Amino acid sequence: MLTIELNDTTFTAELHPDRAPESVAAVREFLPLDSQLMHVRWSGIATWINIDEINLPEIPRENHTVYPSRGDLLLYPGYRNEQEILVPCGPTCFKSPAGELAGNHFATMHATADELRKVERLTLRDGMQNVTIRETD
Repeated sequence: MLTIELNDTTFTAELHPDRAPESVAAVREFLPLDSQLMHVRWSGIATWINIDEINLPEIPRENHTVYPSRGDLLLYPGYRNEQEILVPCGPTCFKSPAGELAGNHFATMHATADELRKVERLTLRDGMQNVTIRETD
């Protein structure tokens, strides 16, 4: 289980080691993560966390998608673009200036549509927000 702390709100997310074992293992290696959540530029109603500074192992495509559902956390290990964690908050098509990207769906947030939409609007209106992700029992 993950906890995601954003301002005064804490979300949880269920990891998917059965569907994305190498992605989950890689994420566990770099947690806890203190970073910034920002609005996407290309992908729709979503936010993302840049993790380019993390030295990820080689991770295959697993449980990957271009069209994640709201709350599906995607790990993108940087095949054609910078490394990131995508946090879809509504209709999303994962894209970059390089075109469509497929990220590995490694966890799913427990959050309502309204809660996720508020997160997306916050980053759109106010810019980057501090976020902490850690693994919990």
